[in-house]
Amino acid sequence: MANNKIITDESLDFFEKYLNNAAPTGYEWEGQKLWMNYLKPYVDTFITDTYGTAVGVINPDAKYKVVIEGHSDEISWYVNYITDNGLIYVIRNGGSDHQIATSKWVDIHTKNGIVKGVFGWPAIHTRKGEKEELAPKLDNICIDIGAKDKAEVEKMGVHVGCVITYPDTFHVLNGDKFVCRAIDNRAGGFMIAEVARLLHENKVELPFGLYITNSVQEEIGLRGAEMITQTIKPNVAIITDVCHDTTTPMIEKKTQGHTEIGLGPVISYAPAVQNKLRERIIETAEAKEIPFQRMAASRSTGTDTDAFAYSNGGVASALISLPLRYMHTTVEMVHKDDVENVIKLIYETLLNIKEGETFSYFD
Repeated sequence: MANNKIITDESLDFFEKYLNNAAPTGYEWEGQKLWMNYLKPYVDTFITDTYGTAVGVINPDAKYKVVIEGHSDEISWYVNYITDNGLIYVIRNGGSDHQIATSKWVDIHTKNGIVKGVFGWPAIHTRKGEKEELAPKLDNICIDIGAKDKAEVEKMGVHVGCVITYPDTFHVLNGDKFVCRAIDNRAGGFMIAEVARLLHENKVELPFGLYITNSVQEEIGLRGAEMITQTIKPNVAIITDVCHDTTTPMIEKKTQGHTEIGLGPVISYAPAVQNKLRERIIETAEAKEIPFQRMAASRSTGTDTDAFAYSNGGVASALISLPLRYMHTTVEMVHKDDVENVIKLIYETLLNIKEGETFSYFD
């Protein structure tokens, strides 16, 4: 790679705007527009689908197709029930954590714009159950928007089905840690966009079509990837998502393995990961002296890798993960060096893929 600075001031400015924009599962399109606008100078054309997945394409006429992919949605809540006295109970949209909700501000998305609210919680002196202090659960956390009754809630434009996000915004911690909600997985969308930028700036002529894919609805079962892979029909897919930093308290390494921020991209071993493609990625990392870590999955990776791998009669797929602390909270944390090294590893791997490769075990 030429000595381009990987994360520039301009790209960091985009990353911040992109993270701060709410794009909950099923409502990703405003974020997709930001992403497409940033990517536009670096691709030939775009594909979008009816549910909002966006794909920037380089060399759209090429027969051999390579996907690099992240997902654009973030976990959130839905308004589920409004009480007579104007309090709002919720259900999950994706893997939202009820234990972090209490005392958080929220944005309720309505046709008339954002309505602010808070997840209220009783004072510590009053929180006694029959046996022990009450803990947050899905059926006892509720949102207060300052309304006196149900009629006032509805007058404010809030109704069952409104989606709810956290307003927490991007920060840089101690110079080299990026902290925000929704780094899972807007970091993926950011990193694949940076790969496209670097290919453009370095005037790389790829021998295949490259499909820079920002899928929707990963958080509820890999659904966007499932849809778009049928449209693209790729030959190869390299997926990027986040994985757990397992060095923080209360995580059991015997079950979760050892991966940590700052030590580089994480390369997965799993049935859905095509072994020859994974080895190509590892060989690339070793040749280019990009630090990396390894992780083993069991039946599935739990990422869009699975959706691509098992589509279209089988697509050679692999996963490069970004280690992250505090997943599915509002303070998700990644290391800047890891972000840059994931970008670098995807970029360099693309340069090592030849048109027409099958990655077949029988060739």
